[in-house]
Amino acid sequence: MSEFELIARLRRRLGGIGADRLDLGIGDDAALWRPGPGLQVAACCDTLVQGRHFPDGTAPYDLGWKALAVNLSDLAAMGARPALALLALTLPGDPGEAWIEDFCAGWEVLAQPHRLALAGGDLTRGPVLTVTVTCLGELPPGTALRRAGAAVGDGVFVSGTLGDAAAALALWPRRAEPSLAPLLARLTRPTPRLALGRALRGLASAAIDVSDGLLADLRHLLAASGVGARIDADAVPRSALPEQLLGADAARACALAGGDDYELCFTVPAARAEALQAAAAAAATTVTRIGSVVAGPGLEVVDRDGVPVSLDRAGWDHFRA
Repeated sequence: MSEFELIARLRRRLGGIGADRLDLGIGDDAALWRPGPGLQVAACCDTLVQGRHFPDGTAPYDLGWKALAVNLSDLAAMGARPALALLALTLPGDPGEAWIEDFCAGWEVLAQPHRLALAGGDLTRGPVLTVTVTCLGELPPGTALRRAGAAVGDGVFVSGTLGDAAAALALWPRRAEPSLAPLLARLTRPTPRLALGRALRGLASAAIDVSDGLLADLRHLLAASGVGARIDADAVPRSALPEQLLGADAARACALAGGDDYELCFTVPAARAEALQAAAAAAATTVTRIGSVVAGPGLEVVDRDGVPVSLDRAGWDHFRA
């Protein structure tokens, strides 16, 4: 396919989703969009680079899903509702019709329930497959969840379970084994916690999505809030499979520092704990308290007996990994 044939294919497959939300979509130098009356705009952008953010052998369907999911997770962490996206693809060569169709299918499955419009983007040739997505969302002014806002005495919570995606990456050479399917799904098709993020507006004092690892991302939240925290490593929710396949120590390290979870980590005042459980139930998402916000800087990690836990790494760093 030529460049323009590829663009036409993307437009035909994805351009109709949520198109009524746009004043002008794909085809001009920029898209035109008006947020709903009285709403504020939230914007985010993520780049996925082959060999850095997704391993060789990742299926195009999974890449289409994940490229969108990591952005929707950022909107979830702000409590925003998705509205539109821009897609920039850097391709080493003509990927072929089958690759584009599968990529679009993965994107479409995730975009359709949210009526997320593909409003435009860019296409170029380069040395390595790279997918960059920009998402715009909406929310009432003054209601956005922020990293700043956690206060001493707040509980520290996470959604879902952590560590499955990192375990899947560690076991990637064995990905053809049927028993690994649940872990691989967490790595390649993460679920952005959009409903929970919106439910946390007015409940959570601070929030962040867990993309680079729980400890790394929680430290960002604490630094922005000017507080510290003490968490129980054994309280961090995990599924059983990583421990069965990797052992207890490696599974705990995956949950604390592995990354690629795209769950939410957030803080909630004690007075709102009951309302939090109701909100989580309404969002069909489990939430688990893993610690407390404390005075003074830093993050203390202990086990159930109060013994300090140390790890070789605290999370993902693009320039040190």
